Amino acid sequence: MKKTLLLTSLALLVSAQASAQTWVLTNAEKGTDKGDWRITSQQLNLKGAPFSIEQKVLHGGKQEGSKIITLASENGLTIVLSPTRGMNLLHAQGFGVRLGWDSPVKEVVNPAFINLESRNGLGWLEGFNEMMVRCGYEWTGHPTTADGQLYTLHGKAGNTPASRVEVEVSESAPYEIRIRGLIKESTFKKADLQTMTELRYVPGSNSFSLHDVLTNHADYPHDYQIIYHSNFGKPILEEGARFIAPLANVSPFNDYAKGGMKAWNTYSAPTKDFDEMVFNLTPLADANQQTLAAVINKAGDKGAAIGFNVSQLPVLTMWKNTDTEKQGYVTGIEPGTSYAYPVTIEREQKRVKQLAPGASTQFDLTYTLLHSSEQVADVEKQVAAIQGDKQTQASDTPIAKE
Repeated sequence: MKKTLLLTSLALLVSAQASAQTWVLTNAEKGTDKGDWRITSQQLNLKGAPFSIEQKVLHGGKQEGSKIITLASENGLTIVLSPTRGMNLLHAQGFGVRLGWDSPVKEVVNPAFINLESRNGLGWLEGFNEMMVRCGYEWTGHPTTADGQLYTLHGKAGNTPASRVEVEVSESAPYEIRIRGLIKESTFKKADLQTMTELRYVPGSNSFSLHDVLTNHADYPHDYQIIYHSNFGKPILEEGARFIAPLANVSPFNDYAKGGMKAWNTYSAPTKDFDEMVFNLTPLADANQQTLAAVINKAGDKGAAIGFNVSQLPVLTMWKNTDTEKQGYVTGIEPGTSYAYPVTIEREQKRVKQLAPGASTQFDLTYTLLHSSEQVADVEKQVAAIQGDKQTQASDTPIAKE
């Protein structure tokens, strides 16, 4: 019996290993890196939606040495991410729609050229141009000085090069692609948080997902925070565009945002001197703790939706930055464990979480590019179903003051 079970287990293991091919592009422990690299579905003799995966090392200016990985699906999405910048997603596009925005920062800035402590802790902004940037995990939020240190804007993960990067392609239909990157926030006497990030995509589809696992490798418990800062501009963002989500309540982040409460979930055209407005939201969820939020264009035939689990990411931030196009015309949908207040406020209000030694936690999000009125209508129905007959409570009073 034991021999049979052992043989069965070995057969399953061999089968699992044979069902996918894996390429290690970066391995810091071994000091190896493939540099420029490319693989295609044609090379792998895979039928179905054609795709390619390519890594490039960039040169010139502040992007010298930065790497990008482009996953291109001929009849689906092209997704671009940067292993140098915390596995952040630079942009995704397909079906005539782009997910991303136009930042004044045009290069994929190598973190080696960024001082996070400059501008009183706002140095993070010197590289900010991504569609999705991980704000965390050791801390996040606006900069502050506490505990004898400067907590810089939105933490360090988004400006940390991945220590290990690998690409996996399933050898069976629908040939799912997984791109993984290990982000280490390890500091002597302070923290040893490590996050294995993973992007999953099925060629030809209009959505992709993130599956991130955060582990505390230290012998002591440690706090953690995360905001998935997801940003969208044209062609989705425009005058008359709308934000939708099932919500228990909404409130302004600060006194400036109080002036925008009457129209907080609709957008204006690019407006000089607008300044940013931020709104704190508490999402509702279905019986499985799943929810979603979306930004939709005026015509209702284009949009970006994010699905997430409120047991993992219990709060939601909406960032409205409808400044001029050159300054950065953009809105943010930001699921997180915390709002964007400094870590000191988030601690006081009991939103900072903690991991025990050796413990792990995970975060799962699904991004969908909406490219038809039918897809938009379906998302609106899902939001309405979760909202049900519950009323969203609106408050003009910020929940905290910096």
